[in-house]
Parts: sequence; C-alpha cells; structure tokens
Amino acid sequence: MTSLSTTPAALVLEDGRIFRGHAWGATGQALGEAVFSTGMTGYQETITDPSYAGQIVIQTAPHIGNTGTNTTDDESRRIWVEGYAVRDASRVASNWRSEKPLDQLLVEQGIVSICDIDTRAATRHLRDKGAMKAGIFSGDALNGVTDAELVKTVGEQPSMAGRQLAETVSVDQTYVVEPSDHGWESEPRFEVVAVDLGIKAMTPQRMAESGLRVHVVPADTSWEQIQEINPDGVFMSNGPGDPQTAQRQIQVLQAVLRSKTPFFGICFGNQMLGRALGFATYKLPFGHRGINQPVMDRRTGRVEITAQNHGFAVDAPLEGPVTAPVAEFGRVEVSHVGLNDDVVEGLACLDIPAFSVQYHPEAAAGPHDAAYLFDRFVDLMQDPAQNQTEATN
Repeated sequence: MTSLSTTPAALVLEDGRIFRGHAWGATGQALGEAVFSTGMTGYQETITDPSYAGQIVIQTAPHIGNTGTNTTDDESRRIWVEGYAVRDASRVASNWRSEKPLDQLLVEQGIVSICDIDTRAATRHLRDKGAMKAGIFSGDALNGVTDAELVKTVGEQPSMAGRQLAETVSVDQTYVVEPSDHGWESEPRFEVVAVDLGIKAMTPQRMAESGLRVHVVPADTSWEQIQEINPDGVFMSNGPGDPQTAQRQIQVLQAVLRSKTPFFGICFGNQMLGRALGFATYKLPFGHRGINQPVMDRRTGRVEITAQNHGFAVDAPLEGPVTAPVAEFGRVEVSHVGLNDDVVEGLACLDIPAFSVQYHPEAAAGPHDAAYLFDRFVDLMQDPAQNQTEATN
C-alpha cells in the first residue's frame, strides 16, 4: 500500500529498539507507555477510551482507518491515547457512517502517530520484554536528533506504575443518563451513582437500557456527596493509572461496602474492590487489551469472550472462598478467571452485596457475551442477599 506520508517518523522504545516509518496524524513528539491492542475492529472506540490515557497504542490489526470516524462511536469527549502506531493506514475511508478520515481526526486533536511500521514485530517485542516506556517522534522532534538522544528522552518520562490518572480523565460535573432516552418506556427501576474513573459512554447507556437512572459523578466525589443522591446502587468504572494511587476512591468504596449498598465495578472498578477488601494489585507484564480475551465464569462454567483494557490486576487467591484481608467485609471469592494466564477477572463478595469484573461488559466495540452482568447488578439491587444464595448453589 502506498504510504499517506513521506515524512520520516520513529517509534522508540526505552530498551533501544526503534521502528522507523512515516508520520501519520499530527507530527511532533508523543511520550507514553507502549502497549498493544489485538482488536480487529473498533479502532475509534479504542483511541477514545479514557483507560488508554498515558499510553501509546500499537494496533495489531494491519489495516486501520478503513471505515473512517463518526461522532456516534466516540466513547468519551476526546481521544485519550498519547500516540498511535499502525502498519497500513487506509488511504480511503469507505463506510456510510463515516464523517471524517481517521488521520484528519488525529491531526485535529494533536495525536502524534506513526504508520508503515512492522506492528507484528513490535507486538512480539512487547510480548517478550513487557510493556515499556516509548515515544513517537517526527518532524522537528526527529530531525537532527540522534538515536541515543531519543532513547534518553523516552527513558526520562515517568513510569505507568505509580501514576494517578483517574482524576485527569473524569468529568468535572455530574450528569444524568435517563432510561427513557435509551428505549426504556417505564419508570426507572433504580437510581445508580456511577463514579467516573474513565468511564466509556456505552456503560451508562447499557445500564439505562436496563431501566437504571445513572448519575455519573466525578472521580473525586465523596461518600457524603453520594449519599445525597440516595442511590440504590453504586458503580465504579474503568480508568487509567495505578490502582495503588487511588486512595480516595478506595476509601469511598469502603464506605459503600460498610453501608451494604449494592456495588458493581468493572476494570479499574474491579481493582478498587480488590484493594478496598485489602488485596494487593500488581502490574501485568504487558496487560490485556483487545476484544478477544477468554474468561471463565466459575459460577456457571461458561466461557466468555471479553473486551479488556488493563495493565494491572488484583492479587487474590484463585481457590476460595476466603475471608477478605479487611475482615469486616467477610468472605470473597474469585468469580472469573482469565484462561490465557489465570489472572483474576472477577470478584464476588459473599457477605455483602458487591461484585466486579476486570473486563468490559458494555463491549463497544466487541463481543456481548458479558452483557448479562448489567442484569446481575439489577438483580443485586432487587435482592442484596443473592450473592450468598448464588455461592451455595
């Protein structure tokens, strides 16, 4: 395929590996953690997912940009990836829903990107060495700069471990997603507070489709502010950064758990539940990102193909139930496990109404195998004792 650009660009990894290609989107310098995403579709949803803040995404699918972009498929108010790397950037956007080419959107939002690199080789390198600091350089940021200087610039940026990012991507003001706006014709079934740690737009929409009125609140919302809404349930979303830094959210969640208010968390919210219960979290070598991750629901024996985007995981015993390290919250078990590497993919509390999963049941884009989890949240608000009942079945 003929390149869209002749301007040289380089993807530089902290260990000195350099992939040379051409500038795509904006030119300049982008620094972040290099990760790869295995999704064959959904590139627009990927780059607008706030969980990718602080990261340079390498897309393993070889052709990117084929269907253009549109405002409907955005998962948040802007692109959040720090930089974007692809093999073949489509010269033509061909889809009836397309409103503008992907490269134009990248330019408009200042996202420094690179095309014409061997993304398969880059992915294999990260699979062997792990996610690492990286940078994309083009234009004046590349001209006349030595490779050693580029590697030095990459290495001097902060690591993802220890970074607190949820507040940087969260909304500033509370907003409400009404069930009536998403096909629900009866009165709302329950009121839910969704703490935005980097929420994707499809998540409150899926809850609204189930009859829930969703109050999406900023990441720094206190327990007292949540109580003023008087919710039937509390939800914590996906988001970027190291869960160990989210002490404010962990303390809020512990107050939620003590109040016996039904709780559901996904992705970063799963890590919040783990830490609120007293478990540690740790950084995965290269994380799980894409829409084809197999997960076993241990309660049903069912295997789900899931959409995921996380670089950290909960360190909890796979064999349970066990008493939570914070003993006041009672028993907990690992409800879901990743089949590729036995990573904890879900937690279920047995003595309080709380559960979480590490993946994205809203799956935009992606499979819908896990859509039932929104119904499970509704069921939990109807009968907070159902966790104990399910555990004995």
